[in-house]
Amino acid sequence: MKIVIPGGTGQVGSVLDRALTAAGHDVVILTRRPRGPREVGWDGRTLGAWADAVDGSDVVINLAGRSVSCRYTEANLRDMMDSRVQSAHVVGEAIGAAARPPKLWLQMSTATVYAHRFDAANDEASGLVGGAEPDVPGHWAFSVEIAKAWEAAQEEARTPDTRKVALRSAMVMSPDREGVFDVLLKLARLGLGGPVAGGAQYVSWIHDRDFVRAVEFLVGRDDITGPVNLAAPAPLPQRAFMRALRAAWGVPLGLPATRWMAELGAFALRSDTELLLKSRRVVPGRLLDAGFAFEHPEWPKAAADLVRRVRTRRRSAV
Repeated sequence: MKIVIPGGTGQVGSVLDRALTAAGHDVVILTRRPRGPREVGWDGRTLGAWADAVDGSDVVINLAGRSVSCRYTEANLRDMMDSRVQSAHVVGEAIGAAARPPKLWLQMSTATVYAHRFDAANDEASGLVGGAEPDVPGHWAFSVEIAKAWEAAQEEARTPDTRKVALRSAMVMSPDREGVFDVLLKLARLGLGGPVAGGAQYVSWIHDRDFVRAVEFLVGRDDITGPVNLAAPAPLPQRAFMRALRAAWGVPLGLPATRWMAELGAFALRSDTELLLKSRRVVPGRLLDAGFAFEHPEWPKAAADLVRRVRTRRRSAV
């Protein structure tokens, strides 16, 4: 198949590109800074010659959007919104104008669309969309608005011959440098991987190989449309999540952090405490109902596999 991945140079895009190329697919990356022979330049806002790559493709997987690894200033939040919505709009325009449109458009979304909660898990059917929770920072609601606008841009696109799926993804855990797992592992290795603000908030995650397998599963199923949660079926409290990660690396203790310490740490890392403090208790209802079987459903074994791959990569680099 010919698969086009707008915004495919980030962590998730690299995971997909490696796996899909290794499987024999013709993968084209749309990026603002093309470097390789399979990369095509675009600006993420306007139609251009890049649309020729979409015409005649089989699948488009749009991952474009500013990284959330930044301080949540008003300007950065607006840039997150604009980069996601504008890219989704223009991808929809390219698909709608194609003489041979792709059969499937997978649009990246986020599990952040769901409410901050502890009492029950969020699936696609009964999950609570966030934005109105009491006693949470105001910009958390804006993150939900970004997710909703992102999905609406895909839903409203006029692409009658193309099936559309929104990927409400949890954090994708891979052994790649600078990814979210790399950051969390560094904290654990430094002895800083303890509970944050008590650690009761849920962490939703998905192993990189299950993320790829879920994408391949959705490509092969022509009966699934709309939002799909890409998350392992066993989210767990942050304190247990980090305990399992420390055990996988062999670190016995992790210093706890209060809420204000988390705020200082997020500031130092040029990030935001929402990534640490929001309880994302998300489960993959539609994937499980459709018969998808996770290879890594539980975090302790998933963490052990990721740690093994990190160590293998380090040994091969010596």
